[in-house]
Amino acid sequence: MLAIRLPKEIETRLENLAKLTGRTKTYYAREAILEHLDDLEDLYIAETRMHHIRTGKSQSITLEEVMRKYGLES
Repeated sequence: MLAIRLPKEIETRLENLAKLTGRTKTYYAREAILEHLDDLEDLYIAETRMHHIRTGKSQSITLEEVMRKYGLES
C-alpha cells in the first residue's frame, strides 16, 4: 500500500485526466512511477559514481582504454 500527497494542481490534473479517459487516478500514478523509476535509479547510480570519482574513491577510464582492454579496436 502506498499513499502519496500531491500538490492540489497536480491532483486536479490527475482527476481530470482520469475522468476524461475513464481510467483511475491510481492507474496513472502507477504508470508514471513505472515509466520513471528506471531513470531515477540510473540517476542515483550516476550521481554516486561521480561523487566517488570526485573524491578519489574510484577512477574513470577512456572509451579507448575500454575498447583496447576488450579487444574491440577497429
